[in-house]
Amino acid sequence: MGRVVRDLSAEPAVSPAPARVPAPDAIVPPEAAATTAAARRRARPKRRTGRRLFQFDRGLGVRWIAGADEAGRGCLAGPLVAAAVLFDVEALGVREVRALTALNDSKQHDPEARAELYPVVVRTAAKVVVVSRSVRRIDSRGLHKTNLAALRDALAGVARPGCLCLVDGFAVPEFGHEQRPIVDGDATSAAIAAASIVAKVSRDRFMHRADAVHPGWEFRSHVGYSTPEHRDAIQRLGVSPLHRLSFQSTAYQQLAL
Repeated sequence: MGRVVRDLSAEPAVSPAPARVPAPDAIVPPEAAATTAAARRRARPKRRTGRRLFQFDRGLGVRWIAGADEAGRGCLAGPLVAAAVLFDVEALGVREVRALTALNDSKQHDPEARAELYPVVVRTAAKVVVVSRSVRRIDSRGLHKTNLAALRDALAGVARPGCLCLVDGFAVPEFGHEQRPIVDGDATSAAIAAASIVAKVSRDRFMHRADAVHPGWEFRSHVGYSTPEHRDAIQRLGVSPLHRLSFQSTAYQQLAL
């Protein structure tokens, strides 16, 4: 069969269709368009940070990954709480990673989201340990030493032979297992992010209970952090047994401590 070739020059020219002009009432004002775009951005699903964090941990080439983080380091009142989480990355399947798809640094979540992630972390992890250090220990030993010791003890509680221990930001004192400090670890590693969720939720629950034992300082609302309301309560009521006296806070300046 011969090949058929279209001779375009022999065909009548066709004028392009006129451009459609929207009716006046169909034109969206710029401010309305911006509002609509913002609504679309809010409606987008949250980024699947958990998958990225688990990819980092798996990329380390070790089956057992332990991560540690603390909550309450910069508070005026309340304990320092450190948590460690151990993941068996080879045992984590699609279902487990999907359940933690929203996993991220605890500071990126509101209290409701952290409360939802907490039981999922505990259920998914091979082991979880929480360590609390009292206000009096912080005052007597210093915050930094207390923090490092708490992170070390939490990691020692979950570590097993052959595991790699990850710490957010800095190394802890030697405790017989390989460790690696990760800058911005709670936004990089799934194990550290999971530990940050456990530490934050555990500490917040303690401070909520403390609010009933030490009324007046509103521990339930600020959980010990230096908010204007907290500083005002200290000026009015003085300090409670939960306040750290070693902190050189302006909230204490007018008090005879």
